[in-house]
Amino acid sequence: MKLLAKQSKYLSIILLIINTSLSAQKAPVFLNGEDPRPTDTKWELVKTMSDEFNGKKVDEEKWQISGQGWIGRPPGLFLADNVKVNNGSLQIITTTLPKPVIKNKQEFTHGGGYVGSRNGMTYGYYECEMKANKTFMSSTFWLINEGKDLKGCDKRTTELDIQECVGQITNDAEWMKNFDQAMNSNTHSRNIPEGCDYIKGSEKAGATIGGKVYDDFHVYGVWWKSKDEILFFLDGKFQSKVKPPADFDIEMCLRMVVETYNWNPVPADGGMTCSLEDRTTTYNWVRSWKLEDNK
Repeated sequence: MKLLAKQSKYLSIILLIINTSLSAQKAPVFLNGEDPRPTDTKWELVKTMSDEFNGKKVDEEKWQISGQGWIGRPPGLFLADNVKVNNGSLQIITTTLPKPVIKNKQEFTHGGGYVGSRNGMTYGYYECEMKANKTFMSSTFWLINEGKDLKGCDKRTTELDIQECVGQITNDAEWMKNFDQAMNSNTHSRNIPEGCDYIKGSEKAGATIGGKVYDDFHVYGVWWKSKDEILFFLDGKFQSKVKPPADFDIEMCLRMVVETYNWNPVPADGGMTCSLEDRTTTYNWVRSWKLEDNK
């Protein structure tokens, strides 16, 4: 029975690889029978929010690497020089700064990186193939609204975290016990304008990867189906469904960010003792899809 289980697991992985290579740009990555789309529809790639990273540098017509006014959470400063395209992948490197930097009256000692889409959309399927870095800093893939041109009760924050993980856990809190070997997902509602009837809060989801997040690449995906239904997928397989705390009906932009968290502090040795490869979060590709009628 154990042999059959192993053979079945390996077959699923092989099918996933075949599906990824043969159907790239045609449909999201799903294992057989896992595609949730209605039969009378098809997935249409949204090119302005998708990238195979086959060029020599970041396509800055699609992506901003400056932080868009957000410089990072201390002690991690976003550095454009830490963001590169290399060997068909997007790479965000973690570093120690040569000396502390003071910005906005806050001290920064480490460098991370930020890649944000210039374009946004609402309902659709979002996925990436990512391998996390091995440090205490994060590896993430998520969506958030900008709010700049919104008015009234729409001028609020909705955030959809598809994967948020770290490679080294420095916090002994029980909720972080498996944060380096799981798909950690969340939906957030906050910054509600006064007088607006929206709920502030979060609804979490999660899935076990079966190893460390930095051991290998995994495909992290989400179907933002409607304002009150979010479905999470790991390596082409459905994992869980969440109802957000408030209506998720505002356009959001993609984020691929490597940052520091105050709840996972810098270790005593500075946290940058591993190799450059281990200090790098790598995205092989990112793809966004919309459902269209199958005419």
